[in-house]
Amino acid sequence: MQTRPGPNVNGPLGLPQLIADAAKLIMKEDFWLKGAESLIYILGPVIAAFSAFMIYAVIPFGPQVSMFGHSTPLQLTDFPVSVLYVLAVTGFGVYGIILGGWSTHSTYPLFGSVRSAAQVISYELSMSLSILTVFLASGTMSTSGIVGAQERLWWCVAMVPSFLIYVVSMVGEVNRLPFDLPEAEGELVAGHMVEYSSMKFAWYYLGEYINMFNVSAVCTTLFLGGWRSFILGSFWAGANSGWWPMLWFIIKVWCVMFFMIWTRGTLVRIRYDHFMKFGWKFLIPVALVWFVLVAIVQGYRAFSGGSTQGLLLVLAAIFLVAMIILLVLPEGEEEEEPTTAAATGDITVPGEELDAFAGGFPVPPLPGQQLPPSPRARRATAPVRDDASDVSLTAGLTQTATDSDVTAQEGTDD
Repeated sequence: MQTRPGPNVNGPLGLPQLIADAAKLIMKEDFWLKGAESLIYILGPVIAAFSAFMIYAVIPFGPQVSMFGHSTPLQLTDFPVSVLYVLAVTGFGVYGIILGGWSTHSTYPLFGSVRSAAQVISYELSMSLSILTVFLASGTMSTSGIVGAQERLWWCVAMVPSFLIYVVSMVGEVNRLPFDLPEAEGELVAGHMVEYSSMKFAWYYLGEYINMFNVSAVCTTLFLGGWRSFILGSFWAGANSGWWPMLWFIIKVWCVMFFMIWTRGTLVRIRYDHFMKFGWKFLIPVALVWFVLVAIVQGYRAFSGGSTQGLLLVLAAIFLVAMIILLVLPEGEEEEEPTTAAATGDITVPGEELDAFAGGFPVPPLPGQQLPPSPRARRATAPVRDDASDVSLTAGLTQTATDSDVTAQEGTDD
C-alpha cells in the first residue's frame, strides 16, 4: 500500500526483511539503565508480551473434529464468561505499558506510557459497551455460544452500531494509525519503549502486533460468525463441518488485519485531544444509547412474547434522530470566564502590553493583552542611522561616561 520503495523490495514479497529484522533484534546490544528499577524494568515488556499470548486460549477455531482418534473441539478452553476473561487480560496488559514507562525514571517514556494507558482505558469502555449488546443478543458470554448464536445471522449485520463502535475501538486499543498517539511527533521518540533495546524492545513490539491478531479474532468471533461460513453454508452442506471452518476463521481474521493495515497506509495521525474527545463525547454516549435500546428489545421479547419488528422500527428511528442531533447540531461555545485582571480589580485595556515576568515567572497574555515585541523584532523595525549620527551618538555616550567618572571620583575625595 506504500508508494515508496521499502522492505517490500527486499527479496520475494519482502519476506527476507522479516528474517533480517528478527536477527537484528536478537543480536543487538541489550543495555540496562543504571537508574531504572531493575525488576519492574524487565517486568514491563514481559507482562505486555505474556498478556498478548493469552487471548487465543478461548477463541474457537472450528467445530468438533476428530484428531488422532479423539473427538475434540478446535478450541483450547471455554467457560461461561470467556469474553470477560478476554477483557480482563486486555486490561492487565496495560500494566506492562505503565510499568515500562515509569520504571526507567525518564521523562519521555513516562509521557508515552501515560498517553497510551489513558487511550487504552478510554477505548476499552466503548469496546466493552459494544460487546455487552452481543451478550444480550446471544444470551451467553461463552465464545463458542456466541458463535452458535450467529448460525442464522451474523451480529455485524443485526447490530451495525455495535460492530462499528468495536472496529473503531479496537484500532484505538492497539495504538494503530490513525490512533498511533503514544509516539508523539513533537518528541520523536517511541513512546513508553524508547529506553529499551534488543529483545526487551522486541517483546513490546511483538505484543503490539499480536494484539492486532487478538482484536481481529475477537471481532471475528463476536460479529463475523466465528468459524461459520454464512454464504458457502447456504449451498454446501459440509462447509461448516470438519476442518474447513478453520480456514474460514483464518480468512476472516486476515480480512480484519488487512483493514487495519489499510488504515495505517492511508490515514494520518489525529490530534490527541480530538481522539479523546471522540471517545468520551461520541463513542461512549452512542454505545450507551444503543445498549439501552437493545436491552429494551430483549426485555420486550422476553416478557411479552410478541413480535419485536414494530418496536425495532420505532427504536431505530429514535436512535437515528439522536445520532443526527449529536452529529449535526454544533456544540455550544463555552462562556469565557472573567480574566484574572478583572477578578483582581485591574482593568484590561485592549492592546495593552503585558509584562510577562511581573509576577516572577512568565505568564501568557490574557484576552485583550499583547506581549511586547521581541528584541529581534525591535532591531528589525528600528530606523537605520548614518555614520555621522553614529559618531555623534558615540561621542555623547563617551562624554557622559567621563562626567560620571569625574563626579564619582570627587565624591570619593570628599
